[in-house]
This record gives sequence, C-alpha cells and structure tokens, in this order.
Amino acid sequence: MSEKYCIGADVGGTTIKLAVISTEGEIVKKWEIPTDTSERGKHITRDINITIDNTLEELNLHKSSILGIGAGAPGFVDSSTGYINEAINIGWKHFDFGVELKQLTGLNVWVDNDANLAALGENWLGAGRGVKNLIAVTLGTGVGGGIIANGEILNGANGTAGEIGHVTVKTTGGAPCNCGRSGCLETETSATAIVRKAKEAIVKEPHSALSSIKEITAKDVFVTAKQGDIAAQQILSDVTETLGLALANLTVAVNPNKIVLGGGVSQAGDQLLQPLKDAYSKHCLPRAAEACVFELAELGNDAGVIGGASLVKQYSNEQ
Repeated sequence: MSEKYCIGADVGGTTIKLAVISTEGEIVKKWEIPTDTSERGKHITRDINITIDNTLEELNLHKSSILGIGAGAPGFVDSSTGYINEAINIGWKHFDFGVELKQLTGLNVWVDNDANLAALGENWLGAGRGVKNLIAVTLGTGVGGGIIANGEILNGANGTAGEIGHVTVKTTGGAPCNCGRSGCLETETSATAIVRKAKEAIVKEPHSALSSIKEITAKDVFVTAKQGDIAAQQILSDVTETLGLALANLTVAVNPNKIVLGGGVSQAGDQLLQPLKDAYSKHCLPRAAEACVFELAELGNDAGVIGGASLVKQYSNEQ
C-alpha cells in the first residue's frame, strides 16, 4: 500500500500556513500564502485550492494519496460541518468553509477552531504528546484555548467549548472584547491587554521606565519588569494572577494532566511560567493540582498545521 499523507491548513488574519504531513508525523513540505481578506475573505478557499494543487504537482503526489485536509480558522466553528459562524479577523460570517473547500479540492475536509488544532498538534507531536487530558492555551494578540478530554478534542454543542479567552474575569469596568462583551480573559491577559495596561500605567506612573518606550510591546513589559520596574512588575503580577485563577477554575471541570502554554507571550518562559504556577497552585483544588504540570509549547507556528493533519488522521480512519 502506498504511503498516505494529510494536509494541514491554518488560516490566520495575515497568512495561511499549510503543510503536507505523512501519517507518521513527518513534515514533507510546509509553506504559507498571504490571506486575502478582501471582499469578506471570499477568495481564501480558491487560494488554498490553487496552492495545494501546485504543491502536490511539485511533490509529484497524486490526490489519491491524500487522506484529506484539516483546516483551522479563528472564530466560532461548527466542527461537524466546517461552518464558520464568524471569524472577525478574516471577514467570514455564516460561511460554509468546509463544504466549499471540499467542493473545490475534491478532498475530504475537516475544520476546527485554530486553537483546537494547536492543542491537537501539541498532543500529537509536541509538549502534550500522548496526554489524555490537556488544556492548551495560546497567549498572543488574543487568548485561544483547546481542551482534550479522555483523548478527544472538546467542541461542545455548537463549537464554543474551550473558548477560554471569553471566560469573564472582570464583571465591572472591564475592557471591551471583540466578542461584544467586556471583561473577558482575553482583555486581561493577552499581549494586547499587556500593552493596554502598560499605557494605562504610564499615565499613573510617569516615572516608570515604560514611559521612555515609544511603541510599547508585551515583550517590552517583560524586559522592563526584569530590570526592576515596579509598574511593569505589577502588570505582569495582575496578568499571571488572573490567568492562574481562570486556569485553576477550569481545572475543576477538566482535571488535566498538562496545561501547555503557547503563543508570543509564552516566549517569556519562566518569567511567565513561575508566577503563573504560583497563582494556579494558590487557587486550584489541591487534589486536581497534584495531577497537573505546566509545559511551554514546543511546535511554535507549526502547531496548527500539525493539528490539522492529526484531525485528518483521526477522522479518516473512522470513514
């Protein structure tokens, strides 16, 4: 029997990452194309189809050797149909992404939220390798989450399970969130939130070292805190306290073996991880905390495409 392959596609607001991956987990080729968000993203499926055809021709692979496409998109996804309720950064609303991509490519297509794919990727080949119960958190421009329970990704009744970025952590006076509410975890612990908090801190603490930085980034806040700046240290203390509390509460429902942290903010390493562990331990049910360890994600930008391939590998075997 000839070798079979899976295609992973991770649709982001700026680029679409793609990869051809063997069922053994070997990346044959990975590449990316720009995301055309014009006209509410109507050309994205066409662009994915064209680049897949070109790549398969380049690799001398026939479509019969491809088990399918596992695609991720940011936003609310019905994983049973591939229907995108809304993906704000791309412009999709009520869009039948899975059906359209299948019609264009002639391949089986499975679609899930991009954070769920990152969780699946880390669970297959990364920091959560082989773990049956996992919470994966992506700390970037926003906060994404994916939950694996008893070896299965959790989607819920309409695809919103694991959307931990939209757990309410501030009931009054919270910053507005792109979900239409305010006070979400995303508005308190993302890179965007850290930058906002830094700008607010400068107004109250004009002598902070943060005030000398022209265009503040989340990384600047970590660096400044490491240098002893009290305002920056307080920002990070607030962030890790809030995130630790949210993950501790989630642990009661999921009882994970591991919590894996990825995304740009996680590049701070132990400067983020240690205070986060402390906050988590303080708030978590002790018995549940005993079973759980924290790890930094290993796959970086490849997590989504690897997770997409994992999705194909799993569901193509069930057909």
